[in-house]
Amino acid sequence: MADRRSRSVSSRKQPQQARSNDLVAAILDAAIQVLAKEGAQRFTTARVAERAGVSVGSLYQYFPNKAAILFRLQSDEWRRTSELLRDILADRAKRPLVRLRALVHAFIRSECEEAAIRVALSDAAPLYRDAPEAQDARAAGEGIVTAFMREALPKASDATRVLAGELIATTLSEVGKTFSEETRSEAEIAAYAGAMADMFCAYLEKLARR
Repeated sequence: MADRRSRSVSSRKQPQQARSNDLVAAILDAAIQVLAKEGAQRFTTARVAERAGVSVGSLYQYFPNKAAILFRLQSDEWRRTSELLRDILADRAKRPLVRLRALVHAFIRSECEEAAIRVALSDAAPLYRDAPEAQDARAAGEGIVTAFMREALPKASDATRVLAGELIATTLSEVGKTFSEETRSEAEIAAYAGAMADMFCAYLEKLARR
């Protein structure tokens, strides 16, 4: 089973024409709808094809199996998260802790806005989490955090910066997922994100004083 999960989950081929792009977009949109409605356990290529209004054969031209579709949805999510990290954390016009605070607020809001699909993708993660593409995607996000920690904690050791980055990233991800599992008001989101940002900033300030 482990060998099967570690196989590539890339799309079978990349669309080259506008018509093909539209077909892939329709398949992915249908996949989101099926995943949100049926959940990961009842997610199948047949249901996606039916919802998209295409044949299963047409779907297989671009996605060889359901794991490939789910990974594409997840990789799109990872790409958006990486862009969020890069846009905020790499903005050197602002102080590191200001950037960190902005990231926490943006991330928690994003988690709440897309909670249903994120939970379903998390349930489907065993299908693709060990694939090489998944490892590459995670590494990209880790690189952004590593660069930020070097700037935020210039006098700290590498081990301290790695630990700080892992603690913040893991806490933000796991707590954000749990928080977003219930419908939240704007006030609740702002208050929760503010409290998390306060905690992270206090932690980095303490490390910087050592």
